[in-house]
Amino acid sequence: MNKIIVPIDFSKHSEYALETAAILAKKNNAEILALHMLEMANNIISDSNEDQQMQTVFFMKLAEKRFQEFLEREYLKDVKVTPVVKHFKVFREVSDVAEEHNADIIVMGSHGSSGLTEIFVGSNTEKVVRHSNIPVLVVKQKPVNVNFETVVFACDFSEAMVKPYLNACQFFEKSSSKLRLLYVNLPGERFKSSAEMETTVAKFLEKADGNLNKINDIQYISDYTVEKGVLTFANLVGADLIAVPTHGRRGISHFFSGSIGEDIANHSTLPVITFKI
Repeated sequence: MNKIIVPIDFSKHSEYALETAAILAKKNNAEILALHMLEMANNIISDSNEDQQMQTVFFMKLAEKRFQEFLEREYLKDVKVTPVVKHFKVFREVSDVAEEHNADIIVMGSHGSSGLTEIFVGSNTEKVVRHSNIPVLVVKQKPVNVNFETVVFACDFSEAMVKPYLNACQFFEKSSSKLRLLYVNLPGERFKSSAEMETTVAKFLEKADGNLNKINDIQYISDYTVEKGVLTFANLVGADLIAVPTHGRRGISHFFSGSIGEDIANHSTLPVITFKI
């Protein structure tokens, strides 16, 4: 891990993300790219009117000053931080910046949800996740433990999950993290017998790893929804992080024929990391 992108909007949640990134940066001797996106329309920036241009420059300088002050944090001491300011609030630009700088991960803060406001669906976080080709780590609280010793990776073990699974394995292999692979068995039409689940998992491991060395490490849990199953298992094993596959068009992957995004992200106090399918 060499470069970490942190989108900044001056909220306490983006500060949680920045502090989390600082811990990761110190552990990995990585650089933080602090990204602030000014919400200015293109016609305002390109307006030829002299007064309008002066006003635009004033607001840009004001925002940049506030940005610099935001970055004056004790926990950033001895961390290389590079401010990056973009003048359009288009969230696919986060992915563009990540690609331009060859970043390894995006760390974002999110307030979570209650009721209609959702962390992934319809939010800025979802937009970043949807366009990002690299992992996105979403945090909801001030960091306490960023060791991520136990990581739950839940999927349906279909062929589409091979890529995010391998990416997750590669991402965590240099750390001390233990990846706990989970299959959630659901009632109704999607229910599978033990033999059917084991056959599905065996085919997946043969495809992904070329062997069955992890066949006895797969965990199975039955629940009414994927969300409940993942959260229950995460609590049982004392997980530090939940990893989920994501789809470019739909954001959080709809494996198990239903989105796992809303409940996991909204009801889990744990950080969530995404890997693109």
